[in-house]
Amino acid sequence: MVEVVVYATKMCPYCHAARKLLKQKGVDFTEIDVTFNPRKRREMTEKSGGGHTVPQIFIDGVPIGGYDDMAALDAAGKLDPLLKGQADDI
Repeated sequence: MVEVVVYATKMCPYCHAARKLLKQKGVDFTEIDVTFNPRKRREMTEKSGGGHTVPQIFIDGVPIGGYDDMAALDAAGKLDPLLKGQADDI
């Protein structure tokens, strides 16, 4: 199984939607709350290549962007293979 990490805040509606989609798919994920944590927010920005909005979602260390990006992958049929470790690239 792949490792999924979501950098998020508690009140962000897109973060909520990302959590909901991952839970619907039965995916375990690690959530890192950056609400009041500037160090973790900097870490998120660096790892994502400059992404400063939340959520920032990573699948096996690869940044896939935010909720809209993940939903687009899902609509294109590309998210499930990524979550199963069956896709070589995004």
